[in-house]
Amino acid sequence: MKIKVQLFCGDEIAMGPGKADLLDAIAEHGSISAAGKSMGMSYSRAWRLVDIMNRCWKEPLVETSPGSHHGGGARVTEFGRIILAEYRALLVRLESTADAGEMATLRGALLPSPRPSRKA
Repeated sequence: MKIKVQLFCGDEIAMGPGKADLLDAIAEHGSISAAGKSMGMSYSRAWRLVDIMNRCWKEPLVETSPGSHHGGGARVTEFGRIILAEYRALLVRLESTADAGEMATLRGALLPSPRPSRKA
């Protein structure tokens, strides 16, 4: 059983597992393009995800620098590192309580995979 935590800002996902992984990749690679490539996603998709995150939080999570003939760069801001750390801490806390009674009941009632569809 897996719990997926998504934080919403209106109808947009402000933070979730994929966006957290993208922030990690930006911190590692220093660019949105390289981060997206390392995750198997297009630059435009990675840029859209960064744009959503930056529009949903009180401060930007990622700062970019203009490109030159060497290309631009990106970095996770201090605020972005705080948000990422708090998100990861929330996941750890939720996973540590996942063995509570409710999760045990749900885990016991959940099938390992869906039954075949009855639709023709």
